Amino acid sequence: MKIQKEIIEFEKEKSFKLFSPSLKNCFFWHYHPEIELVYVEASKGIRHVGKDISSFVDSDLLLIGSNVPHLNFDYGIQTECKQLVLQMRENFLHDLILSVPEFDTIKKLLERSHLGLSFSGKTKQTVVEKLHNIKDKNTFESLIGLMEILQILAHSTEVKELNNEDTRIKWFLNDKIRMGTIYSYIHENYDKKPNVNEIAQTVSLSTPAFCRYFKKQTNMTFTDFVNNYRINQAQIFLLKDESVTEVCFHVGFESLSYFNKLFKHHTGKTPSEFKKNHLSNIVESI
Repeated sequence: MKIQKEIIEFEKEKSFKLFSPSLKNCFFWHYHPEIELVYVEASKGIRHVGKDISSFVDSDLLLIGSNVPHLNFDYGIQTECKQLVLQMRENFLHDLILSVPEFDTIKKLLERSHLGLSFSGKTKQTVVEKLHNIKDKNTFESLIGLMEILQILAHSTEVKELNNEDTRIKWFLNDKIRMGTIYSYIHENYDKKPNVNEIAQTVSLSTPAFCRYFKKQTNMTFTDFVNNYRINQAQIFLLKDESVTEVCFHVGFESLSYFNKLFKHHTGKTPSEFKKNHLSNIVESI
């Protein structure tokens, strides 16, 4: 599946838009020149920003820079999922931020956003509250609210860089191999037996060349990547209250003991502990 450029439209009198998309059943591997702030709330999900593919539990708040490829964050989530997405016009940084000295920290934040930034803790909580507040504000008040949000993010220490190098679209387009094709193949075959020889042939590489290429792009071997993807999917199925044994075979493992060992290595908990912990949290919140 090739990467797509998303065309974003704005209301004439607004510098940004705030909305709640839902694309659960759509694999939307895309990019756009607009900087994006995303809040997603779900029991378990996968984030894919640039080269980084990782999971989140409960919720995530991300700032994604201009032209950074990313997958829709509700993709494949079968439990309840809520999203708030704020997109800033392409010229937002240049026209509103760069010329104002007082916005220097915000300028640095937005320039760093091409790495993909994930925020946690009090920062996430405060920003989400403010995002909800500006939904019903008039045009001027909502812009002031956005600047307050950016200022909070700019000064936060509760932040993780998802990538350690530039992964903007220029990097992807300069590459002859479409990573989207590989990701799509893994998604469609993770529960079976993904064959490195088969996907190598699909993207017109010898198997050794593909393995070198894949390791360079993801910092993981193909096998490790597939297993990581399986564990992420397993967490989703466990939250749907499937048994550990069912999930083990559902995501493509043939050995229950190996599944338990690998799951604990990735999450710090056994599948049973993970399921008990998160399902009890859901019950308590009802």
